[in-house]
Amino acid sequence: MFLPPESDRSVSAKQARPRPDPHRVRERMIRELREQGITDENVLRAMGLIHRHLFVDEALAARAYDLTSLPLGLGQTISNPLTVARMTELLQLQAGMRVLEIGTGSGYQAAVLAEMGCFVYTVERLPLLHEKAKKILRELGYARIRMMLGDGTMGYRVAAPYARIIVTAGGPSVPEPLLKQLDEKGIMLIPVGEAHSQRLLRITRRGSSFVREDFGPASFVDLVGNHGW
Repeated sequence: MFLPPESDRSVSAKQARPRPDPHRVRERMIRELREQGITDENVLRAMGLIHRHLFVDEALAARAYDLTSLPLGLGQTISNPLTVARMTELLQLQAGMRVLEIGTGSGYQAAVLAEMGCFVYTVERLPLLHEKAKKILRELGYARIRMMLGDGTMGYRVAAPYARIIVTAGGPSVPEPLLKQLDEKGIMLIPVGEAHSQRLLRITRRGSSFVREDFGPASFVDLVGNHGW
C-alpha cells in the first residue's frame, strides 16, 4: 500500500480555487476514495459526514476535498484524505474503543475517529495548532474527543491502555511509551523511518510481544519529542 507524501503534494493559498458546494465535493471525494480501493463503509460514511473545509484555512477551502495534503502552517499539514481513509481502515475500529492519536494537527483525523464511535484522546505538541483544533472540534460538538498539549512520543498514560493508537508523524523508531500504553490485542499504526520517508507499520500486541506488519512507503512530517526526532 502506498501512502501519498504528506509534504510534497501540498498546495499554497495562491493555488486555491473558488469554493464549490461542500455537499457535492464531499460526495466526489467519497467516490474517489472508493476508486482508490477504500472499502470500509464505516470509514467512508464517517468521512462523508465531516465538513473538511472547516479544518483548513479559508483560502484553501476549495481544495479541502481534493486527494492531497494541505499546509496548516508551522511546517505541518492536514493529511491527504486517502491517507486518512487508509490509516483509519487499517485500525480495524469498533464503536466504543478508546483511541490515542499522536499529532492532533487540524483535528480532522480525530473527528473521523469520533464519527466512527470511538472515544478519542489526542496529543499535539504545538500550542497554536492545539488551540485551533480545540476551537473547531468544540464548535462542532465532538464531546468524545479529549485534547492534550504535550510531547506525543510520551503518549498519555493517564487514560491508558488504549485499544488503538494512531501516530500521524514519522519517527526513527517506535516510541517505547506508546507500546506500553497499548492494550492486549491492541493495534498501533505508525510511520517509521527517515525524515519524510518512512514505512507504515501496523503493530499488534500479543501479551508481552508485538507483531509488526509493513504496509508500504509513507511520507509524514517529523515526529518530534523525547522518543522521536
